Amino acid sequence: MDAKNHSPATKPQAGKSRFKGMSEAAIKYRAYPQVNIPDRTWPSKTLTKAPVWCSVDLRDGNQALVDPMGHDRKARMFHLLLEMGFKEIEIGFPSASQTDFDFTRWCVEEGNVPDDVSLQVLVQCRPELITRTFESLQGANKPIVHFYNSTSELQRRVVFAKDVHGIKQIAVDAAKMITDMAAKAGGGYRFEYSPESFTGTELEVALEICNAVIEVVKPTADNKLIINLPSTVEMATPNIYADQIEWMCRNLDNRENLIISLHPHNDRGTGIAAAELALLAGADRVEGTLFGNGERTGNVDVVTMALNMFTQGVDPGIDCSDIERIREVYEYSNQMTIADRHPYVGELVYTAFSGSHQDAINKGMKASKIANTSVWEVPYLPIDPQDVGRSYEAIIRINSQSGKGGIAYILQQDYGLNLPRNLQVEFREEIQRITDVEGKELPSRRIYDRFMEVYVAQPDARIRFVDHQTFADPEYKGQRIIAADITDNGEVKHIEGRGNGPIDGFINALSAYLGIEMSVEDYSEHSLQHGSNAAAISYVETSHPGGKLFGAGVNTNIVAASLEAIVSAANRVLELKAK
Repeated sequence: MDAKNHSPATKPQAGKSRFKGMSEAAIKYRAYPQVNIPDRTWPSKTLTKAPVWCSVDLRDGNQALVDPMGHDRKARMFHLLLEMGFKEIEIGFPSASQTDFDFTRWCVEEGNVPDDVSLQVLVQCRPELITRTFESLQGANKPIVHFYNSTSELQRRVVFAKDVHGIKQIAVDAAKMITDMAAKAGGGYRFEYSPESFTGTELEVALEICNAVIEVVKPTADNKLIINLPSTVEMATPNIYADQIEWMCRNLDNRENLIISLHPHNDRGTGIAAAELALLAGADRVEGTLFGNGERTGNVDVVTMALNMFTQGVDPGIDCSDIERIREVYEYSNQMTIADRHPYVGELVYTAFSGSHQDAINKGMKASKIANTSVWEVPYLPIDPQDVGRSYEAIIRINSQSGKGGIAYILQQDYGLNLPRNLQVEFREEIQRITDVEGKELPSRRIYDRFMEVYVAQPDARIRFVDHQTFADPEYKGQRIIAADITDNGEVKHIEGRGNGPIDGFINALSAYLGIEMSVEDYSEHSLQHGSNAAAISYVETSHPGGKLFGAGVNTNIVAASLEAIVSAANRVLELKAK
């Protein structure tokens, strides 16, 4: 193809970027204003208890799905939330659709809701919708009616064309209607008000509207009003959201009878951080979804927040101990897939490929067993995988970035092979050659099979060990003679040697037979299984004129296993000489 026909995407002009600069476009945006609160207290605080959690998976999460949940998917999610211990669950928007209305009725009549769980429903501040909402809740135990209207400067100006007084009146009228209907229904209702798009609302305006609602509802210690201050769109850094929450907590009327709730979204990717800082700033409650599903970039991730607290020694208040089942229901109900690197639940979050990470994890796990302490301290693992129902099996996986420690860990965990350090180094080079060529992860079984092929089975080996006998040397006190049978290219040979033990005598005999000077540098062995018929594996490091290398042998007789390991090393020396 002629060069002039290449597209800019495949052949950019020399010295020119294929990307357009953003400096000119940046002038369209404005920095979010700071909150004037110089004596803020939240930066010096620490989270010591979990908030009240409210799941909005069935409403906020559901409305963001490409294919919203049907009854079965909703019911599966609902029962999971109950099992996890959520005490407040927003189950839908019953005035918005017949599907949500019917599901609300099902939850009330057939959902087997415990007495300490409140069903929450959302409704806009419109009379006909409020009426329909109360119809859906007949017979519910202490349900939460969550009413809202948007209060931001942008929406007041662009969407509603109303001033602050007009927007406040919408909220006040709805509060009056809802409290009146609840009283006529015999009471037992709880209430929540949200100035939607709170982060885009001037603080003084949000305060004025919320205080007007508080005045109507008249919350008490026995029936507190939830004031939900949502980051409907995340517009600034987390510290600003915390400042907004602290400012509101200081200035709201009747604060002692309020529950300050958060509803953060994740548009800037910092929804969890914003929620954590806002809790430090005085909030009591968090609305979010499992793993953060929701509009745009999602709601705050309740599971991640809860487990963040757990890693700091705080009881999270919801049960995340079976993270795989939670993931399974989440993916079924939402028809979405959780990313491999999603905190705490992703397929690869407890997996290390880097050699230095693998080595540190391996040593940390061993140190933890030796220390026998209740405190979790393993490098690169902020949480014990078993605490969330995961296993140690996938902590270390092997690719071209992996090191000796990771390979050793897998062989030890999966197959009971405790490789000496120098053998770890040697075998790592063997695995590195494979991963460099194939460019992908090696499964555990493949690593084990390669180890057995190189060091134990040796299918193309010249020498094989057959049998041996030892007896005291009549000429030299303390020495022993070993008589052994081997095969050389299938032909049986008898060799003899002298040494201070069978290993020393055998390597002397084999060295003499092969005409190669070999000696044992290091030796170790361990059993492979329990019981009287347990097999043992021996690792022998030998030196030879070209350097040092290992052999390994497996046998029910530990001496025979050691002699097989010497034969293994000899075959590898012969292979090197042949090259």
